[in-house]
Amino acid sequence: MRVVFMGTPEFAVPSLRRLHTSGHELLLVVTQPDRPAGRGRRLSSPPVKQIAADLGIPVEQYETVNCEPFVERLRALAPEVLVVVAFGQILRGDILETPVAGAINVHASLLPAYRGVAPINWAIVNGERETGVTTMFMAKKVDAGEVIATRATPIGERETAGELSARLAQLGADLLIETLELVERGEAPRIPQDPSRASYARKLSREDGEIDWREPSWKLFDHIRGMTPWPGAFTWYRGKMLLVVRAAPATGAGTRGQAGEVLRVDDARGLEVAAGEGSIWLTTVKPEGKGEMDGGAFARGYRPEIGTTPFVRPEM
Repeated sequence: MRVVFMGTPEFAVPSLRRLHTSGHELLLVVTQPDRPAGRGRRLSSPPVKQIAADLGIPVEQYETVNCEPFVERLRALAPEVLVVVAFGQILRGDILETPVAGAINVHASLLPAYRGVAPINWAIVNGERETGVTTMFMAKKVDAGEVIATRATPIGERETAGELSARLAQLGADLLIETLELVERGEAPRIPQDPSRASYARKLSREDGEIDWREPSWKLFDHIRGMTPWPGAFTWYRGKMLLVVRAAPATGAGTRGQAGEVLRVDDARGLEVAAGEGSIWLTTVKPEGKGEMDGGAFARGYRPEIGTTPFVRPEM
């Protein structure tokens, strides 16, 4: 089949690679523009652009594809199918209607649950134990199109959003190729979504990462995993930001101190901190302006005192 591929972040890379070796004719890769990144704010190319260049596939970048030049370009290419994987822009109707076999999206949830831009993060934060990937024919309403196929997978008990994203990206790539085979044979189902079962996974902001020590320990643990690696789960230690990279649930009979209180310090496990109910171990942290370190090294260097509550948000 003649295919135009649209994608931007790392999540889309496995799908692009599989498509490249699948035997379909990959006409063009479309991605978003280079953006400033890192401390030096130097322009950085999206992962999809980098891979397309390595594979020798034509690639074009658009600040927005909802413009006449892109629509005309798409019509000139005359693709049979448009494949969209985490592109990052809502596509207008005439773009979706251009490919004769339709526009297909790979989405990182079991639709209609977790429509939106951050399904992986919110599934973990909300304590889900299962998720998956869905392929669908795209519609004008975001993530509301007719479902073609799904693949489910359990969420690991200690799996972070970054780790789950990498797994789902591979699962999505496999499902995409299976879906294209169905479309090519004219056998792709069109299963309407039940809007009464829909939920929305809104875009994350930096502020979403802040830890609220008043929450129960199991919620804190899920929150930390769901915010890793971005936007990052963080708290405040003596007025400076402390990123919590890894945590572990503590075993025991509930909270023995007030929320945010240092309960124990252990070289191997790190810091045990009281939650609103129960407690968690901070096993890997990153102090403001420093590199990552295990909780034991942090305790030796920063000397938190047992029985104190140093994790206090500074006055802004």
